[in-house]
Amino acid sequence: MKNKFENLNLRPELLANLIELGFNSMTPIQENSLPKIMEGGDVIGQAKTGSGKTAAFGLGILNKIDTKNFNTQALVLCPTRELAEQVASELRKLARMMKNIKVLTITGGVGYHHQESSLYHGAHIIVGTPGRVAKLIRTEFIMIDDIKTFVLDEADLMLDMGFYDEIEGIEKQIPKERQTLLFSATFPEGILKLSENIQRDADKVVVDSEHEEGNIEQHFFQVESHKGKNKAVLKILGEFNPDRLIIFCKTKVITDNLTKFLIENGILAASIHGDLDQNERTVVLTKFSNQSISILVATDVAARGLDIKDLAAIINYDLPNDPEDYIHRVGRTGRAGKKGLAYSLLVEPEKYKIDQISESMGKEFLIKSIDEISEDKEYEAIAPMKTIFISGGKKDKLRPGDILGALINEVQLDPEDIGNITILPILTYVAIKREKVDQVIDNQSMCKIKKRNYRVGLA
Repeated sequence: MKNKFENLNLRPELLANLIELGFNSMTPIQENSLPKIMEGGDVIGQAKTGSGKTAAFGLGILNKIDTKNFNTQALVLCPTRELAEQVASELRKLARMMKNIKVLTITGGVGYHHQESSLYHGAHIIVGTPGRVAKLIRTEFIMIDDIKTFVLDEADLMLDMGFYDEIEGIEKQIPKERQTLLFSATFPEGILKLSENIQRDADKVVVDSEHEEGNIEQHFFQVESHKGKNKAVLKILGEFNPDRLIIFCKTKVITDNLTKFLIENGILAASIHGDLDQNERTVVLTKFSNQSISILVATDVAARGLDIKDLAAIINYDLPNDPEDYIHRVGRTGRAGKKGLAYSLLVEPEKYKIDQISESMGKEFLIKSIDEISEDKEYEAIAPMKTIFISGGKKDKLRPGDILGALINEVQLDPEDIGNITILPILTYVAIKREKVDQVIDNQSMCKIKKRNYRVGLA
């Protein structure tokens, strides 16, 4: 079969690792772009979160890395710290069987001194955000002479966030003889202009494998005014009871106000937007990924690039202006063959947006009144996990196995009581089944890991 990784001229250790990871066949974006990437040509690809694009450019990068040369050979730019960390984690996973590969994340929210110290020891691949990378190139802490691959991931979002000048500045400084790969969820005019300016004879690959529309039920509810949207959300939650969802809002203020309203009504929710500092964002996203929070209320910019699995539903509290953004939001649910739900609220003057969405998706949608849903039902979904923190992390050389061992041997938890373990430089977050979390917090022996004492508490 054409879509088998074995048909590519990949390093044996990369192939062996793909088999162990269960990557049996290429996704459409990989099948259509990876052969071209491995040939060394420039590629501009349209693919959304969850399509497998990271593995596409990641395998291309790793296949030609000179492991004996510790100078930076590939530079990947991402719009947010969260996405940069996701990409770096995926690259490390793909490179597990390659010896001495170093992947370094360079983003805002981390002290310059720590990053400068890490760069001093060299890194084969740097994954970072444009602002911080540009600054460290200017101060010559990032050595650029050996960069052979330049990747822009979620390029449309980077432009939306105003990073065009930083990207252009970085591009002008790195070697001209290189491969440039650009991936974007959409192809607005700015992306095509950027491609024209920084790429040479780029092959265009357009794939939308994020979701199958048939797996997603889409519902549109009209409300009398914007003021009625909060109660409309409660009705939708009570009627359909999705266990894990994102609610999209158009502004930070609306995001915070809706989150406050949900909490006042006994629903565990958290907001994420550009005004949160990095620590706050990390805690919110970790708890949502850990299934310690049922509802994430987010602006588009904050939510783009987050690859959150098993999302039962999304709600469009505010309809986006661009049908492409609607499709992108909806595509976060109903993945991997599972059923998904999408609910959208609108007022009378916004009906034209439904016409645009219908035209873009090639299907008709029925608009119902929110009054058709009863007010009598309450939202009953409860997040199955809670998240604890441990006051130690990578700098203390803590590993997942150390924490699992303490939880199982000292606290007497079963392995199925323990969820995701997220180890950060100085903190660790662990998801624990809701009914067992007090058992962990109250157990003083849990504070001792690898013969050292740590503080343990609820995140």
